[in-house]
Amino acid sequence: MSAVLRIGVVMDPLPSVHPDKDTTFALMLEAQKRGHELWVVHHRDLFCIDADVRAMGRRAEVFRPAAAGEPHHRFHQSAPLALADLDVVWMRTDPPVDADYLYATHLLSLVEARGTFVMNRPAALRDANEKLYALNFPELIPRTLLTRDVARLKEFLDEVGGTMILKPPYGWGGLGIFHVRADDRNLNAILETATENGRALTLAQQYIEEVRELGDERVIMLDGEPLGAIARIPRADEHRSNLHVGGSARRVVLGPRERRICDRVGPTLRAAGLWFVGLDIIGDYLTEVNVTSPTGIQEIDHLDGVCLESKVIDLVERQAAEAKARRR
Repeated sequence: MSAVLRIGVVMDPLPSVHPDKDTTFALMLEAQKRGHELWVVHHRDLFCIDADVRAMGRRAEVFRPAAAGEPHHRFHQSAPLALADLDVVWMRTDPPVDADYLYATHLLSLVEARGTFVMNRPAALRDANEKLYALNFPELIPRTLLTRDVARLKEFLDEVGGTMILKPPYGWGGLGIFHVRADDRNLNAILETATENGRALTLAQQYIEEVRELGDERVIMLDGEPLGAIARIPRADEHRSNLHVGGSARRVVLGPRERRICDRVGPTLRAAGLWFVGLDIIGDYLTEVNVTSPTGIQEIDHLDGVCLESKVIDLVERQAAEAKARRR
């Protein structure tokens, strides 16, 4: 049995998470089952004295509620924490990746430098924009354009057959994503809105028809290897497949199509310290690399009859032990 770990979870408010869907909750529950101690922190509560990163933390207990609407957590105490004194820190704050989020990653880099295992690596979180990181793998992505120029977007729309997806580089959860067609009378208005009349960068991607049948697959990657996957199928009246906007989850058995992408991307993720990642795959293409707070574990557990969070905590325990050995 591994040593008891003090785990700091930098996350959105614990009372707001959905215990039957949230991946952070599943990770916390598994860590707690193994006797580890959980401390929750909000990223805006981090502060630094010299190079010592601190926060007021709350020791938390989580549990499956007996009935809908009942509590899924209990706070036992609040105490000032020096984050470098923790064994592990998880950065699981949901987007947006705004200035406060980026400041938090800088502080967590100081914590990592003191020998605490931080997942995902803070420097990698700063580098890996979830919409743009896939550009590092040009052979895997659909036709893609990043621009703030409306005329260039219209030219690209013609080149890719008159239909494309528009998304803001800073977006998350389907926010601000448009399915654009050349014959739409709203086209100019949509492009002007998306680019803020030429002031904001916008990502355009070739529309992949397979999304209607195969869905938008979420492949969970752990230490560069695929753990499992689900397909998120959009509703008939919706182009977005995100579960929280009405998409439905369907079981996926990883095949050659997904493994080709995972094999190409995995070593880069591992080298960067992106330990826990969600790849988005539509048809034959990689569309996004989700690194901030990827989700999907509970849906995969339910559909496949597995416990993926157990493998994640196995990795956390190994990495914490290695970090502790290096500090000696």
